[in-house]
Amino acid sequence: MTITAGLTLTTASCASSPSSSRPDHTDPTPTPAAHTGSSTPRTQTGRATTVLAELDGPAGLTLTLTAAERDQTGYLTLRGTLHNTSNALVTVPAQLRGTEDDIVRTSPSLAGATLIDFAHHKRYYVLRDTDGNPLTTIGLTRLKAHQKAEVFMQFPAPPATTSRVGFQMPLFDTTTITITG
Repeated sequence: MTITAGLTLTTASCASSPSSSRPDHTDPTPTPAAHTGSSTPRTQTGRATTVLAELDGPAGLTLTLTAAERDQTGYLTLRGTLHNTSNALVTVPAQLRGTEDDIVRTSPSLAGATLIDFAHHKRYYVLRDTDGNPLTTIGLTRLKAHQKAEVFMQFPAPPATTSRVGFQMPLFDTTTITITG
């Protein structure tokens, strides 16, 4: 009876999974086929996302920001997708991690990103954990042709009265985004 229940659950979970054709369901870097057409990146909240900004970078890289959510604990999390739009393998530039000595010692990341609160004349940097590691996507070294990687960056949240902030990423365009949460 236990074996039958286990097989039933296994069959049900395979049948309901939209990505069951992929051998590794936990792959954080979706295949290009997973993001064709009008599909949007998933968020932890399960809400549909909209494009807040799309920034062009070097070697065919684009960064699409889809969420800027302020939470009740005083953090602002940006989510989006880093996409290699070229037909070749692209090495993610080391400059994206920033130039601070403590960050340069960590693994490749997006710790070079900053937010600018124009109303209060403040610049916010990606947060660090107690070991000095940035609270952002880490380990991005290369993207295959047309490959996308879901990314996040966490910052201290500007005051609740601030709804628009500037966003800067080394080597990418600069933009202004609206905080959505």
